[in-house]
Amino acid sequence: MLVTGGAGFIGTNFVLRIAETRPDWRVRVLDALTYAGNPDNLAGVADRVELVRGSVADAELVDRLVGESDVVVHFAAESHNDNSLDDPWPFVETNVLGTYHLLQAVRRHDVRLHHVSTDEVYGDLELDDPQRFTEQTSYNPSSPYSATKASADLLVRAWVRSFGVRATLSNCSNNYGPYQHVEKFIPRQITNILQGVKPKLYGQGTNVRDWIHVDDHNDAVVTIVEQGRLGETYLIGADGERNNREIVELLLDLMGKPADWYDLVSDRPGHDLRYAIDSAKLRAETGWTPRYRDVRAGLEQTVAWYSGHEDWWRAAKEGAEATYQRLGR
Repeated sequence: MLVTGGAGFIGTNFVLRIAETRPDWRVRVLDALTYAGNPDNLAGVADRVELVRGSVADAELVDRLVGESDVVVHFAAESHNDNSLDDPWPFVETNVLGTYHLLQAVRRHDVRLHHVSTDEVYGDLELDDPQRFTEQTSYNPSSPYSATKASADLLVRAWVRSFGVRATLSNCSNNYGPYQHVEKFIPRQITNILQGVKPKLYGQGTNVRDWIHVDDHNDAVVTIVEQGRLGETYLIGADGERNNREIVELLLDLMGKPADWYDLVSDRPGHDLRYAIDSAKLRAETGWTPRYRDVRAGLEQTVAWYSGHEDWWRAAKEGAEATYQRLGR
């Protein structure tokens, strides 16, 4: 198995989960090791996992690695919305061009592909809308990040239909858990609290996300690789809808702080209102169900991880906060 982006947040947890649950699988990781990728994440499985430093936008390297693989799981992506608003080009290069090169390689070598994407390609829902995203929801991306992921999804679908590429796709709700970069919402708030700094909420904190623990997401990806029907898209969600204020208040409670110990800051441009995933198709076809059905339990595990791994996140924290300060957020 070739795992692109396997030293980033979700990819790292996927590789570690594979090592735990599929000990007979041989894994090779391709990762550009940008600021969001960390080779130390895989130190515990270094005897079983080969790490290749390189970009999915490197067509020659991608072709060689794909040609030596039986299946590719494609996590590699630039993924931070705020960064995409500041500089969209890396998102186009990695998410669009990188996916194109990967598709050409799996086409040439007839290698099975699973493409990992996001629910953000669907845009957003109104806060009082009872509907949830399904596999039939039209694409309506709001940011350069989500637009490039939507582009990648459409490329995969086109290569399946036009060239017979053996691929599946998944769109997942917001992941949280160990090894997530401190620029992201939940680890930013956890590490702020650990440093005695009040969490920061965009706007009034009413934007809703559908949260899923990263292990549940990755178990679903493995299930799709093993059981998914080729050419199909599956939505992955754990019924974890919470608004941002609720998440912060949960974290404050878990970490022994008052429920109102946070600051409101200016909202992000184009900030999507609400995401909500209907994962009925995945559950019906494969029997997959999330292990962390209670967001509080998943957050408790996540808080414990960050509390015990300050050496992992401290160096990145200063840079992330400097960027937020420059952007006024």
